[in-house]
Amino acid sequence: MREQRKGMLLVVSGPSGTGKGTLCERLLRSDPSITFSVSVTTRRPREGEIDGVHYRFVSEEQFDQMLGQNAFLEHATVHGHRYGTPRAQVEEAIEAGQNTLLDIDPQGALSVMSAKPDTVSIFILPPSYSALRQRLRTRNTDDPEEILKRLSNAYGEVKLLKHYSYAIVNDQLDQAFALLSAIILAEKQRTTRYFPEIYEE
Repeated sequence: MREQRKGMLLVVSGPSGTGKGTLCERLLRSDPSITFSVSVTTRRPREGEIDGVHYRFVSEEQFDQMLGQNAFLEHATVHGHRYGTPRAQVEEAIEAGQNTLLDIDPQGALSVMSAKPDTVSIFILPPSYSALRQRLRTRNTDDPEEILKRLSNAYGEVKLLKHYSYAIVNDQLDQAFALLSAIILAEKQRTTRYFPEIYEE
């Protein structure tokens, strides 16, 4: 038997504080077939974030320059900061047969899904808005004003759920990760990207 595979574009999205970043990190550690597409952002790095690993941190001027070069697959302004997904990085990886993961906000995710209809899109939900509020407060990465902005945006973002292929409620991390892994395992076998050839023995 001979196997051939086309790369898969995987979008994991949802409101801030739902644990999508944690799920993505765990996925990348457990599945070597998946590579992470590093987004570009104009926001300042949080404690522990590394330029070129978590994000590419750029100035407003650099972001404008990339926009002028049509360098983004999608871009959006979220919570007052600009974010973008580098087009060439994603398209080259998929063409090479790599599965590529985007951890992006719902606004950007919709743009990617529109540009790439075969995107595997997964929306991560909190078990409740009160749980989301608690998570945002306890992670200690944002000031109170930023937390309020992110909570306010979450109500609108959850309404976008219907545009996604899959939904996962992240109440228990292990259970949410098991669901995420199962979705990806099934999508790898989809006949639009998996081409096995069998022969006579």
